[in-house]
Amino acid sequence: MSVALTLEQREVGESLRRFAARHAPIADTRTAFDALAAGELPGWWPELVANGFHAIHLPESCGGQGGGLLDAACVLEAAGKASLPGPLLPTVVAGAVGLLAQATPAREALLGAVAAGAPATVVLPQHATLTARPIDGGWLIDGVADLVSGACSARVALVGADRVDGAEIWLAIDLSRPQVSVDPVAGTDLLTDLGTLTLTGYPATAADVLTGIEPGRAEWLAVGLAAAVSAGIAGWCVEAATAHLRTREQFGKPIGTFQALQHRAAMLLVHSELASAAAWDAVRAATDTPDQHQMAAAAAALTAITPCPDAVLDTLTMFGAIGFTWEHDLHLYWRRATSVAASIGAATGWARRLGELATTQQRDFTVDLGGAEAEFRASVVATLDAAAALDNDGPGRQGDYPHFQTGPQRTLIAEAGLIAPQWPAPWGLDASPLQQLIIIEEFAKRPGLVRPSLGIAEWILPSLVRAAPDALQQQLIPPTQRGELAWCQLFSEPGAGSDLASLTTRAVKVEGGWRINGHKIWTSAAQRADYGALLARTDPAAAKHRGIGYFIVDMRSPGIEIQPIVMATGAAEFNEVFLTDVFVPDEMLLGEPTEGWQLAIATMAEERSAISGYVENDRAIALRCIAAAGGDQRDDAVRALGELDAYTNAIKALGVRETIRLLDGQGLGAASSIAKVAMNVLLRRTFRATLATVGRLAMAADSDPAVVEPYLLSPAELIGGGTNEIQLNVIAQMILGLPRK
Repeated sequence: MSVALTLEQREVGESLRRFAARHAPIADTRTAFDALAAGELPGWWPELVANGFHAIHLPESCGGQGGGLLDAACVLEAAGKASLPGPLLPTVVAGAVGLLAQATPAREALLGAVAAGAPATVVLPQHATLTARPIDGGWLIDGVADLVSGACSARVALVGADRVDGAEIWLAIDLSRPQVSVDPVAGTDLLTDLGTLTLTGYPATAADVLTGIEPGRAEWLAVGLAAAVSAGIAGWCVEAATAHLRTREQFGKPIGTFQALQHRAAMLLVHSELASAAAWDAVRAATDTPDQHQMAAAAAALTAITPCPDAVLDTLTMFGAIGFTWEHDLHLYWRRATSVAASIGAATGWARRLGELATTQQRDFTVDLGGAEAEFRASVVATLDAAAALDNDGPGRQGDYPHFQTGPQRTLIAEAGLIAPQWPAPWGLDASPLQQLIIIEEFAKRPGLVRPSLGIAEWILPSLVRAAPDALQQQLIPPTQRGELAWCQLFSEPGAGSDLASLTTRAVKVEGGWRINGHKIWTSAAQRADYGALLARTDPAAAKHRGIGYFIVDMRSPGIEIQPIVMATGAAEFNEVFLTDVFVPDEMLLGEPTEGWQLAIATMAEERSAISGYVENDRAIALRCIAAAGGDQRDDAVRALGELDAYTNAIKALGVRETIRLLDGQGLGAASSIAKVAMNVLLRRTFRATLATVGRLAMAADSDPAVVEPYLLSPAELIGGGTNEIQLNVIAQMILGLPRK
């Protein structure tokens, strides 16, 4: 739950948190609202400057700490979480925008003043009516900048003004000069001053002009850093809400046991994680191309900043009436979140900007691996080049799709261990996260070479690798990797649904094996499966999670009856499976007879991870077609695309961050559970926006672009891998630690 990824970045944020706890407890801040609004600096500002928090991203040559923008984002996130008062955000942004300028004495003077502790602010050209007229030896600046955060406390302002020739000029303005007036404005945020700057005949010399600043870059940089503050506020909401839910009691029990509140807390965590991911991506995008930087900033605006006030409001309602009082800290976070969201301009504008870009390109989430693992990469290149020279010659058992095809090409890739490279030899390569990324990169360089898929078997075979005897592994894994065997998952039951531990299918020990009777439902691809992974109760007297066995069942066994379930689309991909005295040999039981639950959990984790990866599949094709074609609905389609791609990009950023964590040697996080819920939200939003935009086109079952068919297929993803409610339970209880009933 942090913008920080590395240990060093986490330490930076923790240092600011400790500083705030020592010097700026909220109880003290409450006595200083009027002074803050008037622009008085907090008494601890010199100590903050001495610690270098405000200038952590500035070069040492001008008195900064020599860190990067992500270090500054970690400071701002911690400041948002601690509700640190004062002009830290505008000062950090001023330094960051100043860094965009060419290395001139004017830039060095500005950065030196900021590093030395002068509070500063930035005025973007679009947020002011400032004009610059040339005069002998410089410029004369006139105009007004309304609603400037940190204006009253600032000693220097970096402003963008319009020249009379239509170009823009950036200047460092000394706010103590008589040609400058600063009028305080009662601000929504009680912790940072707000004011109006008026410049009347302000004389600026060449020494005040900073060259090379692109207004777009300045705005996107400011948004990324503001998103870090919003991410900190969202993180505080998660911590405050869960602490309250654990301790507040009603009806004789902690309210954290109430499922509705658990789900709301879990959704807060999902929002917080996406906000952190989007803020991180926006800040790191500062060195990307302009379009890529703008896309990342827009995603942060729409995913981290704009939703933040509602996240605080949701937290407030979980607290109840106490959260609505002046004495509670919640309103300080609520006000700051609202002010930060307002400071970036209308969310609809950001959605349209991102939507326009999204009609022709996507955010690039490639991780730069440099020349790492050169020998390993060379071996992958050789294998894939050899595979590209071959063809496949038949459909796979799991479906008539290119990634299921069988033949020489797939066999070569499978035997090289590249279908599941993370698995141990001989089924994989024991590939590290870095090596897995290299394989992904090399497949991506060969768009004509389809990477084979294991389909449902991708979730099941890891359990065979962990627990099956060698002979069974040899029998089943190689032909599955070659595409010659299809699989299904026999978990859900009519009376159990997502509560797999309540299953009633019985496995009774008999000579040489087990006799199984039961009824499974919602079994994808059972009609073409050769084998299935089945859960059955082996010990009815044991605790419900302990008396379960994990079996591999030959789907051609006597006693198995498969009946298709026709879905709303008219197709029948799901099935009911009836098992009547089905015999399963002992060697097809994985692990101990009553220890199948852990294997089942591992299988479901693989499934959730796979489903969260569906973000790579574009569900907004209809909207993109409408946006590309023009017409009356184009503006609506573009705006909807921007909103959807912002959320999509945040999920992708979450995945990239998890990858980087693994490359850094850190353990697995909660990304798969978070992403599964986020994917559900994305799917619902996508189809809602599509139907609202296409109008009468949705009356036809078949249309170009397709609308109704993918919409009617959406429940397969919304329910698959566990319903959203089950995932929210997992997040609330296993990740947030809220009490079970």
